[in-house]
Amino acid sequence: MPDRPRSVDHLLPLKPKVLHVLLALADGPRHGYSIMQEVAARTDGQVRVWPAALYGTLRELEDMDWIVESDTRPSDDDERRRYFALTPLGKRVLGAEVRRLEAIVAHARTSRALRGEGRA
Repeated sequence: MPDRPRSVDHLLPLKPKVLHVLLALADGPRHGYSIMQEVAARTDGQVRVWPAALYGTLRELEDMDWIVESDTRPSDDDERRRYFALTPLGKRVLGAEVRRLEAIVAHARTSRALRGEGRA
């Protein structure tokens, strides 16, 4: 009988910078500068992940086995760049966090306090 994946709910909630890094990697492997650009683009510049914070976060995520250094890269790319990709565990954690946030937003949309102000 195959092992069922354990719940990742105890790992939530994620810090915002961790969520944004995982989201940036959800579409495929990226190098550090590309992750910073993706986060800024997805948030219309409202969230910036600076290099020191990014590389510390990437180390933490590697240590937790949520991301891994990837060999997948464009053939004409600078060989010094390190590319990162989500692991299966990282994908499960990201999915669980997205579902958690969706439930909060659904609750907020039905809240009496917000009914007169339009949609959240």
